[in-house]
Amino acid sequence: MTFNSLTFVIFLLAVLGLHNLPLSWRTKKFNLLWASYLFYAAWNPPFVILLWISTVVDWYVSRWIANATGPWRRRVLLTASLATNLGMLGIFKYGNFLLDNFTDMMQLAGVDLQPAPMDIVLPVGISFYTFQTLSYTMDVYLKKMKPWDSFLDYAMYVTFFPQLVAGPIVRAADFLPQCHEVRRTTSSRLGWGLTLLTLGLFEKVVVADGLMAPITEAMFDAQGEPNFVDAWCGTFAFAGQVFCDFAGYSTCAIGVAMALGFAIPDNFRFPYAAIGFTDFWQRWHISLSSWLRDYLYIPLGGNRRGSIRTYVNLMGTMLLGGLWHGASWTFVAWGGLHGAYLVGERLTKRLVKDSRFVQWGVVRFAAGIGTFLLVCVSYVFFRSDRFDRAFGTIGSMLGRYPHDQRPLLSDAQVATALIVTVLMLTVHWLMRGHNLEAVAQKCPAWIRVLVIAVMLVAIVTMPGEDRAFIYFQF
Repeated sequence: MTFNSLTFVIFLLAVLGLHNLPLSWRTKKFNLLWASYLFYAAWNPPFVILLWISTVVDWYVSRWIANATGPWRRRVLLTASLATNLGMLGIFKYGNFLLDNFTDMMQLAGVDLQPAPMDIVLPVGISFYTFQTLSYTMDVYLKKMKPWDSFLDYAMYVTFFPQLVAGPIVRAADFLPQCHEVRRTTSSRLGWGLTLLTLGLFEKVVVADGLMAPITEAMFDAQGEPNFVDAWCGTFAFAGQVFCDFAGYSTCAIGVAMALGFAIPDNFRFPYAAIGFTDFWQRWHISLSSWLRDYLYIPLGGNRRGSIRTYVNLMGTMLLGGLWHGASWTFVAWGGLHGAYLVGERLTKRLVKDSRFVQWGVVRFAAGIGTFLLVCVSYVFFRSDRFDRAFGTIGSMLGRYPHDQRPLLSDAQVATALIVTVLMLTVHWLMRGHNLEAVAQKCPAWIRVLVIAVMLVAIVTMPGEDRAFIYFQF
């Protein structure tokens, strides 16, 4: 069940109807819990069992950690939680990847190993809900919070359907306190929530799927090598596609949660207006980047143990962040490239920290455009399924390509990619320091109604293929 389906519209109307009946708060929470299980089971019902395992294990382990008397018992219990969650993640997400790499290593050693294929199906959303339950256990272990006293609240936190399968990754400290009081659907929350749902669907259906995905596929999935224009425009198209696809899902999730009376945190803050890569990761997939910072980078030592150790910690965190995105070495390369960007940024700041020109508007704008272009270069690894294809595309972006190669993109596709990219960058720069809700409230009501109506018409009339959200595969 996806947000951009008629089935979900019917499902959401039923959930909103139940949620606003004159029932007890406990009954309403039960309704939301079972609605969430139904939402998840719509993909593959047996995988709900994995959700139950993760929920039950971390519920009990966190309580045992809080009551443990010695540090070694606490560490053993934390290890049990890590082993359960990361074990499931490792088997289902990385089982085939590990087997393939082991087979390749054996062949390099002269051993012709041909194991039977594992054919493991990846449970949708497993990377998100395992990180979410782990954050609860680790917060209890680190004594940032006490174990919650209601299993119903905790189970709903783990399975809350708006953000269950593709985030944002919500922290227990942000969500669980909301379960104390009745969450009601007020007219203002419902109105803004449905507006965000419409905006998210517009980003997904119209921009990501309708405009940018066909251009991305025409370039990255073609057999021939791209020329200079194809390589850049195809990569710009993917930059727009992946942002509007994932930010669209997060916006839908935030809107649906708001319509039910809940608040979940922003996951994107106009990242293509970032000035530098630290700024980029404070704006892009914020729930994951903050999770990696708090539960990986800082425990490794963060920036507290000297420059060299800081650089090592940054690289290690981003390499693992890349592997989190997918069981492929190209994702690891994408993460490693962002790690190198962050290290390079820190080294540059050490050299120019006393220079006044870095505060000039033109320099900051140039730095922002440079950040976007380097992010686009990293996207080549994110989108490519083979290194030879990725390096060929980057070579074309640098001007090295066979001049007799026929263009992969039509003139209309090139124009579409450039126009949408310029519009997207303009919006991000104009909104860089602003909040969307605050800006919308300053607009006259007739403008807001007109914009919503245009988006709804575009969503309904947009031709093209329906595509799953990109981050479902993670």
